[in-house]
Amino acid sequence: MRTRTIDVIAIALGLAFSTAGMAQNMSKSEYDAAKDRIENDYEAAKEACDALSGNKKDICRADAKGKEKVDKAELEAAYKPTRENRHDARVARAEADYEVAKERCDDMSGNAKDVCMKEAKAAETAAKADAKAQMESGEARGEAGEQSSEARKDAAEDKRDAEYKVAREKCDALAGDAKDACQERAKAQYGK
Repeated sequence: MRTRTIDVIAIALGLAFSTAGMAQNMSKSEYDAAKDRIENDYEAAKEACDALSGNKKDICRADAKGKEKVDKAELEAAYKPTRENRHDARVARAEADYEVAKERCDDMSGNAKDVCMKEAKAAETAAKADAKAQMESGEARGEAGEQSSEARKDAAEDKRDAEYKVAREKCDALAGDAKDACQERAKAQYGK
């Protein structure tokens, strides 16, 4: 999974750096061709998933659907490089990662599954908060630096809340004094 994450990051960075050049040179026909290619890739990936069974198939399908959504959002951001389109691409990536993570959590049970789900939600919340902060700080650059710092503060608060929920969920695996101590450490660590 680490290798896949690194590959996704490398591709995203490549697309991000090539976006400006593509936007200036991408014609409508190139855009349409790229969109068709994304849809064809999705259909091929979906067919490849049919060979699998059980939760592996569900994970594969979630991954294929997520990749299609991300690719379409990034294509739109490349074709029309607006702040909103770049934001939408970041959000699409966060949502796709969350859907795959949820499917991976289905292989677990009990508290391990609960923790996995909270971690997946926390990662999605953090990614969406970062996307929002980037968009708002970009808008704020044109208006004032104060809004930028407020956007970063809001994003940090969203992340801290999500991380606190994960810590609380991990405490649920404990009992008695150990659970109470764990919850108190979590409250102290996250300022709750």
